[in-house]
Amino acid sequence: MKQRMLAVPAGAALLVSLALVGCNRPADEAQRAETQPAAPTSIEQKVDQAQASAQQQYERAKDAAADMATDAKVAGKNAADEVGSKVSDAVITTSVNAELAKDAKLSALKINVDTSSGRVALRGTAPDSASRERATQLAMAVKGVVSVDNQLTIDPPKS
Repeated sequence: MKQRMLAVPAGAALLVSLALVGCNRPADEAQRAETQPAAPTSIEQKVDQAQASAQQQYERAKDAAADMATDAKVAGKNAADEVGSKVSDAVITTSVNAELAKDAKLSALKINVDTSSGRVALRGTAPDSASRERATQLAMAVKGVVSVDNQLTIDPPKS
């Protein structure tokens, strides 16, 4: 594969240099000699120069391809991490809801559980302050929970 990639630019450079050698226009050569540094005089030198140029182009292309592969790898890892984080948050939310449902006083209530990066937010109502505190403890006991923002309000006593 490497030889094929090198052969194409080298072959093209060889054809270009042979075409230039085939042109025999003395006026053009004299003008070129005035404006350019001394050019190689033999076909072998021109071929060597064309091969060196093709090798440099190949190396630049290879480096650019390696850079793109690295960028793609990093982007893929970042996307996978983001998806993993979303899945983890969904698992945490489900687990907290399950723990709240096991509690006799909290199970009958509508408590909204939101999770972002392991931070759990509880919204809704609790029957009393002890139940409100227990909701925080239950949420904190779930694996992956970093913190709990308990925004539960206490239900006013029913008369």
